[in-house]
Amino acid sequence: MSCANVNTLPCAYCGSLAKMSKVDTAPATGRLGVLLPGLGAVSTTLIAGVLALRKELAQPIGSLTQLGTLRLGKRTDHREVPIRDFVPLAKPDRLVFGGWDIFPDNVYAAARKAGVLERELLDQLRPELEAIAPMQAVFEKRFVRNLDGLHVKPERGHRACIEALCADIRKFRKVHKLERAVMVWCGSTEIYQAPKGDMFESLEAFEKALDSDHPAIAPSVLYAYAAISEGVPYANGAPNLSVDFPAMYALAREAGVPIAGKDFKTGQTLMKTILAPGLKARLLGIDGWFSTNILGNRDGEVLDDPESFKTKEVSKLGVLEQMLEPEKFPELYGDLYHKVRINYYPPRGDNKEGWDNIDISGWLGYPMQIKVDFLCRDSILAAPIVLDLALFLDLAQRANMSGIQEWLSFYFKSPMTKPGLPPMHDLFAQKVKLENTLRHLMGETLITHLGLDYYEDE
Repeated sequence: MSCANVNTLPCAYCGSLAKMSKVDTAPATGRLGVLLPGLGAVSTTLIAGVLALRKELAQPIGSLTQLGTLRLGKRTDHREVPIRDFVPLAKPDRLVFGGWDIFPDNVYAAARKAGVLERELLDQLRPELEAIAPMQAVFEKRFVRNLDGLHVKPERGHRACIEALCADIRKFRKVHKLERAVMVWCGSTEIYQAPKGDMFESLEAFEKALDSDHPAIAPSVLYAYAAISEGVPYANGAPNLSVDFPAMYALAREAGVPIAGKDFKTGQTLMKTILAPGLKARLLGIDGWFSTNILGNRDGEVLDDPESFKTKEVSKLGVLEQMLEPEKFPELYGDLYHKVRINYYPPRGDNKEGWDNIDISGWLGYPMQIKVDFLCRDSILAAPIVLDLALFLDLAQRANMSGIQEWLSFYFKSPMTKPGLPPMHDLFAQKVKLENTLRHLMGETLITHLGLDYYEDE
């Protein structure tokens, strides 16, 4: 990335200033396409929400790009700016939505079936929603065993499917006269896959696996490959393997494309990344953390299959261990028992209930308990995440930031990092990283919160 407009960076101890530079970022001109594999509850809630914002029918609650602010400089400078005005983001009224699904319903019909948003709101947006129909999807039932769909591409073979997806992307950009596009996976959770074998390690080996139609390559991987090949940034909202293995890291770097993932951090895991850092900061012990969920949407139906659930379970279970670091604090977390359950319960629909029982210990080992009952709406929490990821990935592309975008870990249960680098799960540390990345891009002083310089004259 190239830089201009020299600015300053504080000394880590006293706050004295050192030179830093603003990153040269192309402006957000024209229209931005947002491509969504999976036009189900999350995607339709996002699309209807953005259309509602344009008509001033609602507020973008939960969106950092739309409602978030950023402190610049010292606390005594009293400089607080809206993020949407500070960095050159695409505006919501310049977004054009498209996507793929295994069901042929347009976005209005799909939103009605999802049952997330009230019909009164959807009817006010009906013409625009009905105008967005899904493209035929790439789908293999063996990777999502509890779903059946007929709206699928006739192509067979990995290369043919990739080319069909690339053709869809090119046509979408041409028809809608788009300057740029991003892709965010909002489809179902595929069966569990660990990135084992040479084909996941090197791009050369992976290309050969594509040529030979290797059976371990899932549809979400083909979408990611197609996006990167077309120069389209890609974010993975599910715990699927998708783009999270070294061969895809290499492809993204080679193509100069940003990638991010994985698994949107919405309900129960959001609460864990809020609560666990607080308990750890106070050095309170945790003996057990039992988590169970009931949900009845399509996500719940998919996760009712044990192999798809395993993919989600691995994503959810890793959060506490990596945050609490039991190897450093064996007396506090060495014997932590962590269990996660997900139960499909159709009457609940998209209104998921996440229940946690946390057994903690305090001074002299005396036991205490915390119980959390989070009656959340999964798609309502996920929709603003998709919006923010689309806008931030587009920003990263225009700033020539390619490969893994760890600064977007704030949005994911299982953040992607370079091999060997432990991810950060603490929500508050993730937010500091994101905010400092925005300051860095704009050549502003990074904030360390040390603050010793405020007291130098005393």
